[in-house]
Amino acid sequence: MSSVLKMILIVVLNASILFAGPQDKPDWEGGVPEACTSITIGKNASSDGSVMTSHTCDSHRTRSWLDISPAKDYKKGAQLTLVKRVPYDSLAMPTYRYLPIGEIPQLEHTYGFINTAYPCMNEKQLAIGESTFGGRESLHEPDLNLIDCQQLVRLMLERCETARGAIKMAGNLLKKYGWSDEGECLTIADTKEVWHFEVVGPGKGKKGAVWVAQRVPDDHISVNANGSRIRQIDLKKPDYFMASDNIYQVAQDSGWWNPDNGPLEFVYAYALESRQSYAARRREWRVFDLAAPSLGLHPDAENFPFSVKPDSLITMSKMVAMFQDWYQGTEFDIVKNIKWENPETGKYEISPLANPWMPYDMLPLFKVNGGWGKLGERQIARWYTMYATITQSREWLPDEVGGVVWLAFDNVASSIYVPLYCSITDVAEPFKTPGRTKGFNRDSAWWAFNR
Repeated sequence: MSSVLKMILIVVLNASILFAGPQDKPDWEGGVPEACTSITIGKNASSDGSVMTSHTCDSHRTRSWLDISPAKDYKKGAQLTLVKRVPYDSLAMPTYRYLPIGEIPQLEHTYGFINTAYPCMNEKQLAIGESTFGGRESLHEPDLNLIDCQQLVRLMLERCETARGAIKMAGNLLKKYGWSDEGECLTIADTKEVWHFEVVGPGKGKKGAVWVAQRVPDDHISVNANGSRIRQIDLKKPDYFMASDNIYQVAQDSGWWNPDNGPLEFVYAYALESRQSYAARRREWRVFDLAAPSLGLHPDAENFPFSVKPDSLITMSKMVAMFQDWYQGTEFDIVKNIKWENPETGKYEISPLANPWMPYDMLPLFKVNGGWGKLGERQIARWYTMYATITQSREWLPDEVGGVVWLAFDNVASSIYVPLYCSITDVAEPFKTPGRTKGFNRDSAWWAFNR
């Protein structure tokens, strides 16, 4: 068979895979979450003094639109309805629906915020990114607890002005009303500093939460890529560490930590699988290696520093480049060995069909293998990203223009980032138009980016 005929056959096979209809695939495969990446930058590590956080919402189900939730005033004694998120497959494309499960007291005034699926910044320049790490299954108690990740992020932005204030408020609410979600990391930035807040459930049959928070040094960069990152903590240094009052007792009572064996390490007590996941560890390595190649960090290391000082100050374009990365130029680039014989030159070259974001069913066709097994490698840029944000909080500017969200839909490697100031009161209609309830929709900005 000639090279040209082989090429035609490959095209036909790929087309049959790509257009064969819906694929019933989860947001991740392999037993651990791998659905989001968040990079954080201290004010002295950024080129212009911005404090930065970020989020790629890498999920098949998350909503594909945004709007602006304005500041609001409520009557004294008003209640806020809490909801739980459940999969909903009755529409053209998989999504979620939200069911009421309880109420908590509402404040008399709440701040306005940019309402992405995970709200990302409020009018006071408080910004939040997110990354799921799962944690021990035995800690997950959704039936007795009321607050999940999306609701907690919203509450932080509605009620708080600073990262520390948001963490303390979250601790109080979760102690009373409980954490209903899996293990999550929220990366919380204000105009002065950025923190990583990691939280898990209290255990089966219990109400509450276990959480820890660590501040990123002002001249450092950090990352969460679906793996718990916080290890030893020193609560005698409140400017850098905070934690729930049960953090030691739950670990000890559960047999996950013995004080006679050394200091508590949060990740090994509460989210051990985080250090077993190449989907998480490889992205951690890549971010640090791009920011500080002088460190020579090993890509197969079990742990990396919580944060590192970058070799040069991080610009906005550098942040975008990190999120567009697919391990190009490294041994982990999955397309480097997918070659074919070019009939015009007679040389073996990378196939024009090969790309770093092939759907799951396409990868076995090329016998791709890597740290993620048959799925190759979990790159930072993903083909199923719903939206992504990079935020800047800038102390030297008024809040109205100091806070900016850079928003992109779809795979950020082929997308563009659009700036949204935190004070805006509306967005263009296509950005508010759902793109998943009825399938393809020319009025939806998400579909314009997706195409």
